[in-house]
Amino acid sequence: MPRFFVAPEQIKETYIIIQDPQDIIHIKNVLRFKKGDKLCISNGQGMDYECIIETIDQNTILTKILNVYKSDEEPAVHVTLFQGLPKVDKLEWIIQKATELGVHHIVPMMTERTIIKINDPKKIKKKWERWNKISEAAAKQSGRSTIPLVSTPISYQEALQMGQRLDKAVIPYEKEIHTGLRTIFPLSAQQTIGVFIGPEGGFTAEEITNAVDHDILPITLGKRILRTETAGLAVLSILMYEIGEV
Repeated sequence: MPRFFVAPEQIKETYIIIQDPQDIIHIKNVLRFKKGDKLCISNGQGMDYECIIETIDQNTILTKILNVYKSDEEPAVHVTLFQGLPKVDKLEWIIQKATELGVHHIVPMMTERTIIKINDPKKIKKKWERWNKISEAAAKQSGRSTIPLVSTPISYQEALQMGQRLDKAVIPYEKEIHTGLRTIFPLSAQQTIGVFIGPEGGFTAEEITNAVDHDILPITLGKRILRTETAGLAVLSILMYEIGEV
């Protein structure tokens, strides 16, 4: 059943109003839904609503709520991906795939070797809006009931402080050869996990030392060095497997 996201204020006691122009076009012109067709609507926070279309207008679609249930599509643990800003459009690809894999929160960060520098507030806002649109689209496509939040870029130091407040956090590092990801297992439901991924140039030795000082564990991802757009997804895949998601 197709899933669509709405803001909480669009959800009433017995009905839900769809107002997003792109969703309306998709429902009318792509799916060719009409009155009486069913769809799933989510509040983006883990609650799903089975609905039936009552009316379709040019700017709104009115749906009647048939059933309400808590979604079971979300992972048992909440993973925050701290991603060093990569070049060009790699971050958009990372956001899309990380959302499909079950990430809870994506935090772009600027590290010492970050090549891309975003300082203009207008450009930051525009990119942030696009990143969250990509997250929402990926959540729809993958059947999730929660839309992962993509934050505006922060400094590495701010990211470390955030990671220190999580239950566990790891930082893959090519010079670490002994400690693997399995060190943090087993994981229990509702634990918060941080994964720190460097940009194309990786982390400096000083940044790794700083991470250790913030209780973030350096780990190896094996004998081969993974690209920045591969490393985070590899960790997410392993985490999802270990907690029984796949």
